[in-house]
Amino acid sequence: MEYNPKFGPVAQTPSQRRLVLRRLQDAIPGLRTKATLYARRLYVRYVAGELSWTEVRQALDAQR
Repeated sequence: MEYNPKFGPVAQTPSQRRLVLRRLQDAIPGLRTKATLYARRLYVRYVAGELSWTEVRQALDAQR
Protein backbone atom coordinates (compact mmCIF):
# COMPACT_ATOMS: atom_id res chain seq x y z
CA MET A 1 0.00 0.00 0.00
CA GLU A 2 1.25 3.43 -0.91
CA TYR A 3 1.37 6.10 1.82
CA ASN A 4 -1.26 8.81 1.38
CA PRO A 5 -0.43 12.04 3.26
CA LYS A 6 -4.10 13.02 3.05
CA PHE A 7 -4.81 10.69 5.98
CA GLY A 8 -1.67 10.90 8.08
CA PRO A 9 0.49 8.08 9.41
CA VAL A 10 -2.10 6.37 11.63
CA ALA A 11 -5.09 6.45 9.27
CA GLN A 12 -3.92 4.80 6.07
CA THR A 13 -6.38 1.90 5.96
CA PRO A 14 -10.15 1.79 6.48
CA SER A 15 -9.72 -0.07 9.77
CA GLN A 16 -7.25 2.55 11.00
CA ARG A 17 -9.60 5.37 9.96
CA ARG A 18 -12.48 3.60 11.74
CA LEU A 19 -10.38 3.52 14.91
CA VAL A 20 -9.45 7.21 14.54
CA LEU A 21 -13.13 8.09 14.08
CA ARG A 22 -14.11 6.03 17.12
CA ARG A 23 -11.47 7.78 19.23
CA LEU A 24 -12.63 11.20 18.02
CA GLN A 25 -16.23 10.30 18.81
CA ASP A 26 -15.21 9.19 22.30
CA ALA A 27 -13.19 12.36 22.90
CA ILE A 28 -15.63 14.95 21.52
CA PRO A 29 -19.03 15.08 23.23
CA GLY A 30 -21.91 14.87 20.78
CA LEU A 31 -19.84 13.83 17.77
CA ARG A 32 -21.53 10.44 17.78
CA THR A 33 -24.77 10.99 19.70
CA LYS A 34 -25.84 14.19 17.94
CA ALA A 35 -24.56 13.30 14.47
CA THR A 36 -27.04 14.04 11.73
CA LEU A 37 -27.64 11.67 8.84
CA TYR A 38 -25.46 13.96 6.73
CA ALA A 39 -22.62 13.74 9.27
CA ARG A 40 -22.89 9.96 9.50
CA ARG A 41 -22.65 9.73 5.71
CA LEU A 42 -19.51 11.87 5.79
CA TYR A 43 -18.03 9.58 8.44
CA VAL A 44 -18.66 6.58 6.18
CA ARG A 45 -16.92 8.37 3.31
CA TYR A 46 -13.98 9.17 5.60
CA VAL A 47 -13.59 5.54 6.65
CA ALA A 48 -13.83 4.48 2.98
CA GLY A 49 -11.00 6.85 2.10
CA GLU A 50 -13.06 9.21 -0.05
CA LEU A 51 -12.59 12.20 2.27
CA SER A 52 -9.91 13.29 4.70
CA TRP A 53 -10.95 14.30 8.21
CA THR A 54 -10.23 17.92 7.25
CA GLU A 55 -12.68 17.61 4.36
CA VAL A 56 -15.29 16.10 6.67
CA ARG A 57 -14.92 19.00 9.11
CA GLN A 58 -15.07 21.56 6.29
CA ALA A 59 -18.28 20.01 4.97
CA LEU A 60 -19.84 19.96 8.44
CA ASP A 61 -18.78 23.54 9.16
CA ALA A 62 -20.20 24.72 5.81
CA GLN A 63 -23.55 23.15 6.70
CA ARG A 64 -23.96 25.28 9.83
